[in-house]
This record gives sequence, structure tokens and C-alpha cells, in this order.
Amino acid sequence: MIKVLIVDDSTVIRNIIKEALSHSPNINVVGEAEDPLVARELIKKLNPDVLTLDVEMPKMDGITFLINLMRLRPMPVIMLSTLTTKGADITLQALEIGAVDFIAKPTVQELLATQASFKEVLTEKITQAVTIDQKNFKLSDTLTSNKVVKDKHHILAFSGSKRANHLIAIGASTGGTEAIKKLLVTLPSNSPAIVITQHIPKTFSLRFAQRLNDNCQVEVHEASHGQKIKAGHVYIAPGDKHLEVVHKNGVLFCTLKDSEEVNRHKPAVDVLFDSVSDFADNVQAVLLTGMGQDGARAMLRLKELGARTIIQDKNSSLIWGMPGRAHAVSAHTVQYPLNKIAKQLLDYACLTRLEMQQILEKDCVGPAL
Repeated sequence: MIKVLIVDDSTVIRNIIKEALSHSPNINVVGEAEDPLVARELIKKLNPDVLTLDVEMPKMDGITFLINLMRLRPMPVIMLSTLTTKGADITLQALEIGAVDFIAKPTVQELLATQASFKEVLTEKITQAVTIDQKNFKLSDTLTSNKVVKDKHHILAFSGSKRANHLIAIGASTGGTEAIKKLLVTLPSNSPAIVITQHIPKTFSLRFAQRLNDNCQVEVHEASHGQKIKAGHVYIAPGDKHLEVVHKNGVLFCTLKDSEEVNRHKPAVDVLFDSVSDFADNVQAVLLTGMGQDGARAMLRLKELGARTIIQDKNSSLIWGMPGRAHAVSAHTVQYPLNKIAKQLLDYACLTRLEMQQILEKDCVGPAL
């Protein structure tokens, strides 16, 4: 039985969460707190397994409370966020500090229209959160500043890609915002072009891209329709559109599509990966930490078409759902811990086509984890 403590100043929201979780036989809401001071005492008394935490509360804001919590009593925390620019900034900061996930705080209208969906997603997030290794809950080393000074990072050396239009396609979900950041901050300004689908709400994707751009040597954009894809640039799918890559007259372009969800997601990693299948032999596809199975089947198709396919290993993943599913169907050519992936991407991009083919032939699937 998973013990959950709800921390939110709104009685209405607390009741919505309690009702949503009441249908799960494996979840027990052991308490609720209207502010962090009450929550602090209830944590000591009730010893919950997972916390849901509002980002904006009286007496002590959610960020200050989260910092204290990660220092004194690390545990899985799921943030309840408003879909505003301010809410996006606070939530992204919370993920940097150590929150494992977030869910959009529903309005009454949204709840009436999508009540079943909210219940399902919240239950799934809590169930996954409790499985995360305790070592992942630690106070961030970069709390004192949201903006990372670029020259303090070890930037990897890169002599440039030997192949025109060499492309890196990345998919991620739960834990992905931090995983993507840790990967991108080590890349030099002449890195191969990168396209990314991260499961994230519409309001959050622009702020996520802007925060990454402040921290990275590469230029990071929220992708726009028809945008030319260039080396040294990163393009992140908007939170409400599928991102595809189109190859026209020797040039790559971003294409955005407002079509149906795929694997319950929009944007979806499968959509991005499938869009690069026509030139798969010049692609490196990467699946990072994330809940679910989005990206696995399309990654397998890319592997069969000659792409190099990389998954984040289990030990370094917050949630080994997406990369784990790719591993289960042998969609990957290699797997690496997160801190090794950036160098592997650059090293491979330096190869000629003949050298690349030789590496692919030597790549062996790692042992099951």
C-alpha cells in the first residue's frame, strides 16, 4: 500500500486528488496539509511514501519547502502545477531540486471533461514514483543558481561531423528535463543538429527551451513549423504538437502537426523517430528516462533501417520505462549511463560512413539489467 500525503492550500484541489486516488486499491491517502508547516509535522507523524505538492502556497512556498525536504527527509515528490509561465518556471526549478514529476492542476472545466484521464495519470505517476531508487532523491548541487555559468561545465571537444545533415533525435519523459539538460550542457557549439520530443505541457516547452538555452553552448529553440535544422542548434517539440523532420532538397526542416495523440502523448517520440526513417542511416536515435513505452517500436524500426540507437541504462534512469521497453524488444544497438551518452554521440558523428558501418557491425546489445 502506497501512503500519500497531499499538500495543497486549496480544499477543492485536495478533495479532487483524494477522490481521484480513492479508486486505486494500492494507494492510501494518509493525510492532507493546507501549508508546508502542517505538512512538516504530518510527514514526521505519518511517514508517507509519496508527496503531492502545490507549487504556490502560503506561509512557505513550495520551492523552499522542497529544498528543506530534500535536505532533511528525501522522498518522491510530485508537483501540482498551474499551466502558466510562472507555474512552468517554478515546476522546472522543482525538478532541478529533486521533484520526480509533475501534473497539471486541473480546472473545474477540465476535470469535468477529462476526469478519468486525470485519475489515471495521477495514479500512474504515484505508482511509478514509489519505485524510484532512494539514491535519486538528493538536494541538487546547483540550487544557488538557476542559470549555470557555461564555462564551469566541461565542454566536450568535437571536430565536426563528417556527414552532411547528420541528425540526433532524442525522446524522453519522466525525469527527462534534467536528463536532457545534463546531456546538452556538455555539448560544444558545433555539435550536430538535435531534435527532441519531451513529454511536457504546452506552456512548459517554451520555458524549458529558454532555460536550456541559458545553460548551453548550443542554441536551443522551441521548434516552429518550417524551421530550418542547422548544426549547433537544438529543436524541442512544442507541448501540444507532434514534431517531425522533413528532408527537402538536401536540407532538413521541422514540421509541426496537430494530429491525434500517439501512445497517449502529443508530442510523441514514435512520431519523431518515424519521421527520420527515410534517412535513418544518418541518424542517432536516443531514448532517455521516461514512463511508458513511447519511442520503443519506432526505435526498433530505425535500428532495422541502419540508424544507431542508444538507450539510457537502468542505473542512471529515473524511470526505466521507455528505455527499458526498447531494451525488451532489442531496439537499441548500445546502452550507456547518462553521463557517457554525449561523448558517444559526438564520437560517432565524427566517423565517415565506412567507419560508421564498421562500428554498427561491432556494436553489441548489452546484458539485460
